[in-house]
Amino acid sequence: MTDEPPLFERAALIGLGLIGSSLAWAMKRDGVAREIVGYARSPETRATALRLGFLDAACETAAEAARGADLVVLCVPVGAMAAVAAEIGPGVSPGAIVTDVGSVKAHVIAAVTPHLPEGAAFVPAHPLAGTEHSGPESGFAELFDGRWCILTPPHAAPRRAVERVRALWERCGAQVDEMTPERHDLVLAVTSHAPHLIAYTMVGVADDMRRVTSSEVIKYSAAGFRDFTRIAASDPTMWRDVFLTNKDATLEILGRFTEELFALQRAIRTGDGQHLHDYFTRTRAIRRGILQAGQDTAAPDFGRPHPSAEKP
Repeated sequence: MTDEPPLFERAALIGLGLIGSSLAWAMKRDGVAREIVGYARSPETRATALRLGFLDAACETAAEAARGADLVVLCVPVGAMAAVAAEIGPGVSPGAIVTDVGSVKAHVIAAVTPHLPEGAAFVPAHPLAGTEHSGPESGFAELFDGRWCILTPPHAAPRRAVERVRALWERCGAQVDEMTPERHDLVLAVTSHAPHLIAYTMVGVADDMRRVTSSEVIKYSAAGFRDFTRIAASDPTMWRDVFLTNKDATLEILGRFTEELFALQRAIRTGDGQHLHDYFTRTRAIRRGILQAGQDTAAPDFGRPHPSAEKP
């Protein structure tokens, strides 16, 4: 908790999954809003949020949550953004700031902007943080600490609104950068979207290998495959929407990936060890860069706890 005054009087979170609940906890930790209200489609989810204590009030509709809020955060899958914006639009206050946490930006801007009233500012955002878990019980305040949040404000967004959203994420522990929506979608296709699709594919291949029983895949899973399964355990609705709404950038990166894969296949087939060694030497530098940027840990086995290391 800091001594800084709240940035917002009433913050409304539409969607109370991992990101929504973690954002609520982080906002409470730093006193970002005097009141935090939220909405989820499931009554059970709303009840859980109240029981856990990260909301001051749970609303029965998205429109009710957004009404009177000076900050509205859309924490729903990108495929649902248009419908939610249409529902809340008539009740959004002039002067309110609307933002989101979606991992696709050009589509979200096109889907949300037409439904917002004149005077409301839309400042899209994407926190680059998450786990394979979902639901309100999976959230925690430290999720965004030291991670990046990318803002992609349209040209019409007031600068004051952009700076308030920047301050929101900085007070929630994130580092903040800005880029165009198109640049964001291409970069994320490289760093997140295509890797997720590759992980889903590799796990699917293992599942389809009838000559290897599922028990052997599980029993003998090494770190590489195990990390694929962690990624492939992510929310299927969210990732379905990501690929359908960032189609062009994802297909471009997958095309480049396929070309690289063919080159490696050729090297393996022809016994070109020098090509393989040079390629792996170049790519391992990316891992060092990620560690130096503080975006992961160099702890053995990716920092996983082991029973032998746990305190009694």
